[in-house]
Amino acid sequence: MRDDACRRAEIARLGMTIAIDGPAGSGKSTISKVLARRLGIGYLDTGAMYRALTWFALERGIDLEDEAAVLCAAKVMPLEMHADPDAPVYRVGGVDVTDAIREARIALAIAKVSTNLSVRRWMAGEQRRRMMEARRSGSGMIAEGRDITTVVCPYADVRVLLLADEEERLRRRTIEMHGRATPELMERVREQITKRDAADSTVSQFLVPAEGVSVVDSTGLGIDGVTQAILAVVDRNLEARA
Repeated sequence: MRDDACRRAEIARLGMTIAIDGPAGSGKSTISKVLARRLGIGYLDTGAMYRALTWFALERGIDLEDEAAVLCAAKVMPLEMHADPDAPVYRVGGVDVTDAIREARIALAIAKVSTNLSVRRWMAGEQRRRMMEARRSGSGMIAEGRDITTVVCPYADVRVLLLADEEERLRRRTIEMHGRATPELMERVREQITKRDAADSTVSQFLVPAEGVSVVDSTGLGIDGVTQAILAVVDRNLEARA
């Protein structure tokens, strides 16, 4: 297996896009940041883009049920994203919304935005543009979400579907949101995860791998174990392109 220095050198020569899909709590955000750091590429949090749009629309008093109005908001939203996996920063019109887009009110409202098919098409194009620009610049980008491997970047160099069993996903997301996973907090978060997965499943298929997508089950694996499994896929791609 290659070491990180070798991988970085080859990626600087070839460029690389990595697409990771998975349900809520599968660990895709954590793993994507680790991979971006080790490979020296950018990190694109597609979920943050939907969260930022939700925040923007709510701040402007836009009815999230008005799909055309939300699409118009997406097109004019002045979103700045810094792809540093260690310190991602999101600004809308100069306002730092990094913390605001993680608030409960956004989590409860985002499904109305993420299931807007017109918005999803626009988002896919914007996310693909950002990924390919990073690749052409001599490095690359890793993106994670629900349909990155199939819609946003179906021709990504590496495509992975990251899975985990339901209770494991629930525990992880509860700790992420509250810092601990008590039974009461887990039940509170369960409803959010269930609703989000159910809503997104109406517009994207993220539990069954498309052709050519590698499946990694993170249940019972630590961060290092999952990272090594995906790095093995990265190494196979680099070998094939050498």
